Amino acid sequence: MNAEIITIGDELLIGQVVDTNSAWLGQQLTFNGIRVRQKTAVSDSPSHIIEAITAAAKHSDIILLTGGLGPTKDDLTKQTLAAHFGMKMRLDEDVLQHIIALFRRFGREITETNRTQAEVPDGCDVVPNPNGTAPGMWFDLHGKIYVSMPGVPYEMKAMFSDAVLPKLRQRFSLPAIYHRTVMTQGIGESWLSDALEQWEASLKAANIGLAYLPSPGMVRLRLTAYGDDKAALQSKVDAKIAELPALIGKYIFAMEDTSLERVVGNILGERNQTFVTAESCTGGYVAHLITSVPGSSQYFLGSTVTYANEAKSSLLDIPQDLINSNGAVSEEVVKAMAKNVREKLGADYAISTSGIAGPSGGSEEKPVGTIWIAIASKDGVEAKVFQFGDNRERNIVRSAQSALMMLFRKLSIASNQ
Repeated sequence: MNAEIITIGDELLIGQVVDTNSAWLGQQLTFNGIRVRQKTAVSDSPSHIIEAITAAAKHSDIILLTGGLGPTKDDLTKQTLAAHFGMKMRLDEDVLQHIIALFRRFGREITETNRTQAEVPDGCDVVPNPNGTAPGMWFDLHGKIYVSMPGVPYEMKAMFSDAVLPKLRQRFSLPAIYHRTVMTQGIGESWLSDALEQWEASLKAANIGLAYLPSPGMVRLRLTAYGDDKAALQSKVDAKIAELPALIGKYIFAMEDTSLERVVGNILGERNQTFVTAESCTGGYVAHLITSVPGSSQYFLGSTVTYANEAKSSLLDIPQDLINSNGAVSEEVVKAMAKNVREKLGADYAISTSGIAGPSGGSEEKPVGTIWIAIASKDGVEAKVFQFGDNRERNIVRSAQSALMMLFRKLSIASNQ
């Protein structure tokens, strides 16, 4: 079962708006056993829209369109589809009453322009839009399904999940599908592939697909199996995942698709323990990741961003002679940062970072990408140096991920004692 996703709008082509709709739809389709053959972005031009759907229909069973359903004159999708399919427009009374009720809720009167949004091609099934004024449209023509949905992401997502996907399941016999994701940190994609070469070969023999999904500092391993019996698929995939800790256990931080900051936060929260940071080269990014998780105030006490040497001395009581003799980017200084911030804020654990994020500032002894990270606890302080490269943005992200992975390992060791 193949699908194509067509996003419509000049704003997508010129980069004024980032297309998140096709990424989300691609994920949802894949998770439901529908293969996405192609994604296409076209302008608000009737000829471009028609060209795209005509080409898509040659290779795909399902064509999903987003965008161009608004009330203004540049929103042409509805009229274009009606003309292309040889349909006339009709006023849908249910849609009209929904629009009127929506406007009344906000104390506004419906305009004639808004009223036209209740007009739909007479050969389509209307797909309700509880979150907006533009209805979706479902066309079942010549064995192909065309679905036109709003471009507003939260409207489109609700419409697809609540109405379109259930209808696709009724229309087609979709296979059972089972996904599992394993999260790794601290090992590159190619090294991971080498370490798992024989295991990966066993997956192919079991008809299990494997995808490596890298991002700065992390690689997701996503296993996928298709079939008729979902319970059998689950058993088969889970059995192969159970083999991974013996192969790459020190790099795994979760057996599900989640974030490292959430995993660390969950452990701290369950133990009623607290955590602080003292950041230099990461500029508060570790704290940002931690506080992006709801409920992090339960375990995260605070952070200091001591970027300048003077800040390290005045805020964290790092002796100036220690900085002068070893440099701010050093084991001695980063250990003192972690130790002192933990004691000052009264936390169970502390992370500190100090490094040369780049693209300049390095030396032969300490090249760009040299990052020191320390973890402090009641048991003492440990530090590790990393060499990440010359890309500043990636260095900051990888430093933060590596710091959280060091904390995760520290917490894991503590749980086994």
